[in-house]
Amino acid sequence: MEVILLEKLGKLGNLGDKVKVKSGYGRNYLLPFGKAVAATEANVAEFETRRAGLEKSANEKLSTAETRAESLVDLVVTIEATAGEGGKLFGSVGPRDVADAITSAGVEVSKSEVRMPQGPIRELGEYQVVVHFHADVETSVELAVIEIE
Repeated sequence: MEVILLEKLGKLGNLGDKVKVKSGYGRNYLLPFGKAVAATEANVAEFETRRAGLEKSANEKLSTAETRAESLVDLVVTIEATAGEGGKLFGSVGPRDVADAITSAGVEVSKSEVRMPQGPIRELGEYQVVVHFHADVETSVELAVIEIE
């Protein structure tokens, strides 16, 4: 399936690129979420007329993401959790917990923007968590998981 991208997507391409994707990915993700349109002649012509507006919108999103990332530069977030012997947590600290802690610190972050490649945190300690705002903008935040006293 060939599609025209309406925004920059990670390892797929930039705004306006005509790319070939698997049918399921295109039908189930790219098209319904407005990230791409099918590469028909009519859609190609319509895209070219809308190109300037889409590029302006993409630049605004990028500048907003950069501003949000700058506000997280020196932020240290603390999460309190109950722990047993040896610092093992009862439960875990996941992306939702991290997003809630950052939001309560003053910067609006959604759960889907928090990246935890090693999975949820299951022990007390200090960690680096990546917050991914845009395909080109991501920053890391220091996270301290401490025991509730």
